[in-house]
Order: sequence, then C-alpha cells, then structure tokens
Amino acid sequence: MRSGRFAVAAMLAWGLCFQSNVLTQAAPDREEETGQYEPAANWPQPWSERGYLSGSNAGVFAQSPDRVFLAVRGELKAPDPAPRNFLGFWGSLDQRATVPQPELRNCIVVIDRNGKAIEKWTQWDHLFQPSQPPRPGDYFAGPHKIKINPYDPEQHVWVVNEVQHVIYEFTNDGKQLVRTIGESGVAANDEKHFGRPQDLAWLPDGSMVVADGLLNSRIVKFDRNGKFVAAWGTKGDGPGQLNGPHGIETDRDGRIFVADRSNRRVQTLDQNGRPLEQWAGFRQINDLYIGVDQQVWVVDGVNSRLLKFDRTGKLQYWWGTHGTYPGAFWEPHQVSVDPEGNVYVADSYNGRTQKFVPKAGADRAKLLSPPRVARSTASR
Repeated sequence: MRSGRFAVAAMLAWGLCFQSNVLTQAAPDREEETGQYEPAANWPQPWSERGYLSGSNAGVFAQSPDRVFLAVRGELKAPDPAPRNFLGFWGSLDQRATVPQPELRNCIVVIDRNGKAIEKWTQWDHLFQPSQPPRPGDYFAGPHKIKINPYDPEQHVWVVNEVQHVIYEFTNDGKQLVRTIGESGVAANDEKHFGRPQDLAWLPDGSMVVADGLLNSRIVKFDRNGKFVAAWGTKGDGPGQLNGPHGIETDRDGRIFVADRSNRRVQTLDQNGRPLEQWAGFRQINDLYIGVDQQVWVVDGVNSRLLKFDRTGKLQYWWGTHGTYPGAFWEPHQVSVDPEGNVYVADSYNGRTQKFVPKAGADRAKLLSPPRVARSTASR
C-alpha cells in the first residue's frame, strides 16, 4: 500500500497518463462493441401502458435470470405517428429519455429470462412522485438505483430515491415496505438524513455503506440493523474527500470502492473510511461492479464503455460504444450480472435496459464474472 505525498503524486501522475493514453482512444473494432457478448433480441418485451414508452432506465439488478429488477423513471408518451427511424425506445428519437417529464408509473418492474414483465410494483409508484410540481428544467423524479444485499437470506430489495433523499427496503415480492432510511423530501447532512443519495453496497459483516451523494459528498455507514455508525468525507478533491459520489461497491476483503464522479476518479477506502488509493483520469463514472474474480468493472457513462481493472487499478480490457442500435449505449447507468453470467445494462438516455449473453467460446478473462455471493433464485 502506498502512502504519503509521494504516493499521492504518483497516483495523480498515473491518472493523467491513463486519461491521455486509454480513455481517449478511438472506438474498438466492430467485434469489440459488445465485447464477448451478444445482445439478447426482444429483451425486455414492452410493458408500458398502451401509447407509452419506458422512460429513463436508471437501475437494474439481476437476482436470477428469471428475476431481473428494473428501476425506471416512469413512462413517456409515445410519438404518434412514429417517425420512420423509430426503434421502439426513446433514444431512437435522437433525444435523451431524461428530457421530457415522465408520468411516474411502472417505476419498478420484474422481468424474466424471456423478457416478459412478470411483476409491476405499481403499488409503490406514489413514493417517487416529487414533493412539489416540477418546474421547467427541474431534475426529474423516479428511482435511481436498485440492489439486493447479497448477505440477506430473505433477498430484500433496496431502491435509492435520490430526489426524495431516502432509501427504501422492500420484501422480495414487493408486498411490504420494510424500512425507509432518511426523511422523504428533507435533505440534511446528519445521522438521520441524506442529501441526494446515489448508491449503496454491503460489507462482508452485513453493514451497509451509502454514497451520499450530490449534496453531501460523503459516505455513510450503517450496521446490519440499519443503525448509523459513521460518516466520512467532505467536498473536495483531496484524498478522502469527495465530489458527487455516484456509485459504491465493496470487495470480499472489505475494501470500499467509490465512483467519485465529479472528481473523475475511483477512490478506495478501508472499512473505517481511511483513504487507500485513487485511480484518476476518467470522464464520468456512473457505476462499479466487482464479481467473484475480484476484478473491478467501471461503467463510463460519457464514453458508453465498460472498463475492466485489476485490484491495483491497472486497465485490463474494455468494450462498448455509443449509439442507439442493439448493443450500443447512451449513458449506461447501472450494470448487473446474474448467476449464469448474463450481463444487464440500464441505459439511461436511451430509455432501455439490455441483456447480453456470452458468445459461444467467449474468452472468460474478458467476461464480467458472476456475483461474489450466490443469490437465491427463489422469489419468496
């Protein structure tokens, strides 16, 4: 582990080199646009009300191939008549799905392996309604990210509601709201409130860490029972400081990885919040994923890429490209992998989530590995 001023200088210098030599490269060859995967056709099938399209797809979490949770920022009125280039989702209209104000309906949907919507949690749509009527240019409401605690045998579903400054815990079947952390509609920087939280993750002892977020720029730790433990970080760009932490992930050794988005870096912390390393030189990090192989995948929203790093921050491989055709992205926002190795990417601006299946004979070193902890495939 590096320490002191020499380490910081070395990391910053490495970051500048990384930025100029890697992230500014030209797009990969055609066969690398989807890496070692094939995009699944007709996945998911349309689930919106007649005359509507899915809004911005902010989050995805695959409990199993037959139980994939989508966090969606409502629905958008479909064009009528549809233009000739329309592909059935909002991004093909050459407009971001985050631009129109959505109707906040079907915000949490569960999809099976064939793309069919098997559950719509419409009973909770009211939670995502804004506290006040939106004004032109206001940030849109809706869920931000969705996850399941891998150490929870009941497989409860957690949803981040950024705009309302809260995080929800639901039973796996969606019938009960178990807990709300934070106070709806109230932003503050203390033990009982958040300020636009962005993401959450769990440590091996069952404790939870929250990236909080766009107002507070801190990490908040709770014990396995939801009791506040500590908060780390102030706004800034020094070691341990944060600026818009947008994603958070942990490894099996308890290290915490933070997508320090506005600082354009990944920052690693120990379980007590002590800064360890900085990987600098990114454009915009929206999400992080660590599977059983302990490799770190970074979701680069601006460049529409998934980048693989080893545990020391060395770039191993990347794939992805910008576009609206099958397999391309326009601001990928969250990534998930099911136990069979299929990859799911929530594509925010295109207003769709895509499923990617490993190609026959795929190079396993270039695949996202399955989740670190085996998750139950049972829904109840």
